[in-house]
Amino acid sequence: YEFTMGATGKKVKGRYTFVYVYEDGEWKINHHHSSVMPEGIVTAEPITETEVRSLFNLWNDALATKDPEKVAQRYSKAGVLLPTVSDVPRTDYPGIVDYFTNFLKLEPQGEIESGNIIVGTNWAQDAGIYEFTMGATGAKVKGRYTFVYVFED
Repeated sequence: YEFTMGATGKKVKGRYTFVYVYEDGEWKINHHHSSVMPEGIVTAEPITETEVRSLFNLWNDALATKDPEKVAQRYSKAGVLLPTVSDVPRTDYPGIVDYFTNFLKLEPQGEIESGNIIVGTNWAQDAGIYEFTMGATGAKVKGRYTFVYVFED
């Protein structure tokens, strides 16, 4: 059978089993089991540690464009940014764009000095130490980083 979720309109196909018993003069459900169809189950998208590290390069390349929208597009729908050079958490797309609008004026380029990667099911984490060289001034800023990546549509 197929359910339509009222809140989202999403359709979910499932398998079902009903076991009926005749009781008190009518048929009643004695056992009911349902489960999502195997093809409806989200499976893991494989990623290697090398591929995880290369995601930093995509983000760093976005910095080089000097376009805050391009950088913000590297973040997931529910992305959270705890910036290196700001104490204001950015928890939505406009906030992330706002941060990078100012930060990109420094022409930053990052380099990972050391890091540790953990890979899970449809997520990965890369955490360590990086250093930015600010092209506009030549200044260097070293900081801790944690990138948590998720596989999204």
